[in-house]
Amino acid sequence: MKTKFILWLDSELLTFAIAYYLKKTYDCELYAIIDITNGTKNFFEKQNLVEFEKTWFYFDHVHPQNSKPDYEYLKNIEKKFELNLWNLAINERIFYHYNKFYKFSSNEISSIITQECQLFEKIIDEVKPDFFITKETIQHKDHLFYKMCKQSGVIPLVCYESIIGYKCIISQKEHTIDSITDLPKKDNRYHSFEELQNYFKNFNKSMQVINFRDKYMSSELDRLKAATKFLLSSNGNNNTKTHYTYFGRSKLRVLISELQSIKKRKSREKFMENNLNRKIFQNEKFIYYPLHIEQERSLLIAAPYYTNQIEIIRSIAKSLPIDYKLYVKEHPSQANRNWRDISDYKEIMSIPNVRLIHPSFPSAELYKNCSSIITIGGGSGFEASLYGKPTIIFGDMGYSILPSVVKVNNFDRLSDTIRESLSKNVNPLDIDRYISLLEENSIDFDWSGMSMKILNQFFYGGYLADVDISIEEMKHFLEEHKESFEKLISGFLLKIEQHGKMDAK
Repeated sequence: MKTKFILWLDSELLTFAIAYYLKKTYDCELYAIIDITNGTKNFFEKQNLVEFEKTWFYFDHVHPQNSKPDYEYLKNIEKKFELNLWNLAINERIFYHYNKFYKFSSNEISSIITQECQLFEKIIDEVKPDFFITKETIQHKDHLFYKMCKQSGVIPLVCYESIIGYKCIISQKEHTIDSITDLPKKDNRYHSFEELQNYFKNFNKSMQVINFRDKYMSSELDRLKAATKFLLSSNGNNNTKTHYTYFGRSKLRVLISELQSIKKRKSREKFMENNLNRKIFQNEKFIYYPLHIEQERSLLIAAPYYTNQIEIIRSIAKSLPIDYKLYVKEHPSQANRNWRDISDYKEIMSIPNVRLIHPSFPSAELYKNCSSIITIGGGSGFEASLYGKPTIIFGDMGYSILPSVVKVNNFDRLSDTIRESLSKNVNPLDIDRYISLLEENSIDFDWSGMSMKILNQFFYGGYLADVDISIEEMKHFLEEHKESFEKLISGFLLKIEQHGKMDAK
């Protein structure tokens, strides 16, 4: 019997590339849920590059006006799959806080989730897949399918970026390594923090993020081409009729919103230039909190109860020892979201023992001079350990197995947790062992770099999502990057063999 894989395909297209090379390597059955716009749907309907046994176009099955919510059914789904559906729904960027174009009612949200659960349950029962292949889930719908698969006994193979730059890890849960609960006991290569820092410079995750940020939606020519295609397209924005994610997005409203965003970005940058700190105050003891990008999965999915960062900052500030300050640095990649409201910056700056740091200030200087770091998640907590600084985290991260990392489990004890963290010593040998663990489980694949190539090749540098894709152009792209994708597939091969599910051709 052939091994069955189901994949979640979206506009990032990397999982389609995985399907392409997986089919070349294995005699298996492939199925897919396809979550794309109407323009890109044309490619998936016509493409002959990957033979799927069956596909489901997500938006053909899910529309808030197609049915009424079935709360009794949803109650049973929550119990059967151990879900908290409102947790997913309220943190969905389309449904609530971040949607500038449309306000969803409770009934519309519940109707969408009812249809999703019915579709996903039917697919799992019909296909009975062995594996679910996906990138790191980014919205409620793919994360919901991931959780339903996992609870049904389908083995997830989640590919995500390692905290070591230019590498990826495949595991059943993002930001963890399968079957690892403690540091390995082995000989060390790096015995000092300086050696660890020098190692990390060669695989600098921060530099990888900067490279993506500087290239993403950076070309004015691509912006002009995308705007021209969007405004002059004879089809108009027909996704507004079929995709609830496009509700309220008329051409005029999108154009006005884009112009307003440009204006807001300029005024916010001017405010930051004039008001945010670019220095560390002499002889001042401080704890460092790096702001997370909003709206991103690192908060909305990975840390669903810690999405209000201003309140998090205020709680940390209340919990500091009296002789400490809290340094809060804006995330440089928040530029891709046109920065935060000036009112947010002012509110952070108004907290008496908080200093707000400009995004251009080097994080390494903050790591060197802080006493410890507090972060909801992300790689900054690990990076701080390379400088001998203990870490407090709120979410689940693989590096929490380090003895110098403390996870907040009780907000009422935050003050005690901070004091406990300040008393911890970081052992460079522990960091070295964790790096060895990451290296043994990582694949040399620049996921964000390849994503940027896809955006440049097919999506006007990220400015336009609703595009038709040439089959020949896609084939050329896949073959052009064959070596990179074959490295990635080798990682899937290893995982599949570990689970003993399939033989190679």
